[in-house]
Amino acid sequence: MNTRIEAEALRRRAAALGNWFHNIDLGGVSTAPDHFLGDYPSVKWRRFAHAVPQDLSGRSVLDIGCNGGFYAIEMKRRGAARVLGIDSDQDYLAQARFAAEATGQDIEFRAMSVYDLGTIGERFDIVLFMGVLYHLRHPLLALDLIHEHVAEDMLIFQSMQRGKPQIAPVRENFDFWDTAPFDDAGWPKLHFIEHRYAQDETNWWVPNRACAEAMLRSAGFAIEAHPEEEVYVCRRVDAPQGAGAVYPARENRA
Repeated sequence: MNTRIEAEALRRRAAALGNWFHNIDLGGVSTAPDHFLGDYPSVKWRRFAHAVPQDLSGRSVLDIGCNGGFYAIEMKRRGAARVLGIDSDQDYLAQARFAAEATGQDIEFRAMSVYDLGTIGERFDIVLFMGVLYHLRHPLLALDLIHEHVAEDMLIFQSMQRGKPQIAPVRENFDFWDTAPFDDAGWPKLHFIEHRYAQDETNWWVPNRACAEAMLRSAGFAIEAHPEEEVYVCRRVDAPQGAGAVYPARENRA
């Protein structure tokens, strides 16, 4: 097929799938060339790609909230033996399947909520949890479910953050009458959005840096690296006493 005609066919298919949040290069065809964040998420990936193993041969990867499939594709390009991408949005899943096909990557995609992770029935060497936390009404529950059901070793986590970057010293306990720490800029804060943020009604919570790190530790993920402002590379460890999902995973339903 003529290269120009082939590129035009890809462009038409990509456009037919609606607006893309992931700008993916499909062999010269960009899915979101006018993204308001620039070449996103590639521009972010380049800032932390060095912190992810270059050779993923034999490893399994779960991409939670895979969106258009950018990170799932990058994991497969590094040789991952199995990559599963999940998302609750059927439009994103259609984009991801098309992007994987267009780039020649064998990736499985499923429609699934993060709250249903217990139904997968397997653990993964690497779990990606990128840009999902602030879209959830129950963010700490999601981290608990990741720890309890699907994370075997490495968690790569990213969340939008707002507020001061300071981190207050962590103490084991605070007296009931000691209210000053709550006013400290470095106290962990999870900002609740009642209506919309950035014109998006699915933005529910935005942590500051101290909160993002505290939530990871609380769910049983030890932070090993912080290669990018919003990105953390973590290892699964034993969860602190009292941590864990409150609600059992729902059974598969026909």
